[in-house]
Amino acid sequence: MDPQREAQLSQPDVQVLVEAVMAAHTQEQVQALLVDLCTSREISDMAQRLQVAQMLDEGQPYAQVQRVTGASSTTVSRVSKFLNGDVGGYRWVLDTLNASAKE
Repeated sequence: MDPQREAQLSQPDVQVLVEAVMAAHTQEQVQALLVDLCTSREISDMAQRLQVAQMLDEGQPYAQVQRVTGASSTTVSRVSKFLNGDVGGYRWVLDTLNASAKE
């Protein structure tokens, strides 16, 4: 992770945000937190990025991902970079969702 991002994540207010997200245990709690913290557009943008990550992980071509999701080429490229990067957030969530789907 780059030093600027590490510095951002270590700020006390961001740490409180991380703790708040971790405190949500049910779907209803997560939904309530998202509605209170984010605009409708921000929620849609995050959902779109996750859809992009899923499609890229399935091996779909960039152009098809853009067409289906409506994401810009910049967003698709950025998601791909993080999906295959060393931080692992997208990888973790996709693996978790895939494991849940198999149960």
